[in-house]
Amino acid sequence: MSELDDFRAEKDDFFGHQPQSPLTPEQKRDFKGLKYFPENDALRLDVEVELLNDPKPMLMQTSTGGVQEYFRFGKFKFQVNGQAVELTIYQADYGYFLPFVDSLAGQETYPAGRYLEPEPLPGNHFLVDFNIAYNPYCAYNEMWSCPITPAENRLKVPIEAGEKLFHE
Repeated sequence: MSELDDFRAEKDDFFGHQPQSPLTPEQKRDFKGLKYFPENDALRLDVEVELLNDPKPMLMQTSTGGVQEYFRFGKFKFQVNGQAVELTIYQADYGYFLPFVDSLAGQETYPAGRYLEPEPLPGNHFLVDFNIAYNPYCAYNEMWSCPITPAENRLKVPIEAGEKLFHE
């Protein structure tokens, strides 16, 4: 088993058995595991981030009508299937945050987007591993409040890595 397989098995166990899981008791009863894309090495990226130095906070709308405060930390560019794309990494008190929506949203991936917490590396670089992209908790249970992906992070390309749409 790969490290990613172990990670996914632990996550499935958490979702199916732990009281902190976003699943309702009814959902847990029939839960057989989350759906994932196969591991995709081409979407495990070491990216250089162009720092934005934007001192103004931005308020990200949430799925329950609230707002959460973030700062635009930086942008990075990469290629997906030969197409150039760009995403913004945000910063909050807890660390870095990368919400994104891809072209598969609503079909194979969650319509409101998926999330990553990119790992900072030396020299304005980040590890952005789309294989660990995950659905926000509101994808499983509308009682959760989740930031809605800003327009600047809505991609016209498929990101075939990470977690797929949750179907009950």
